Amino acid sequence: METITAVHRNHYGEIINFVTSEGRVISYRKALMDVEQGLIQGIQTFEDTNGTMSLMPEREQSFDQYPNLF
Repeated sequence: METITAVHRNHYGEIINFVTSEGRVISYRKALMDVEQGLIQGIQTFEDTNGTMSLMPEREQSFDQYPNLF
């Protein structure tokens, strides 16, 4: 099963892509779908106050400790 190893943020600091342990670079939306399907471990989905589905690491409060893709 894959895990997230790095992130890519836009100039606003928002995560737009993830790098997986298999070397895939996937969009936030694709990562959300893969987590929901059980293909990526160590990440969970949650619904924020606006009703939008988001991702969060299971053991940490944010993705800040993940290295930047670029």
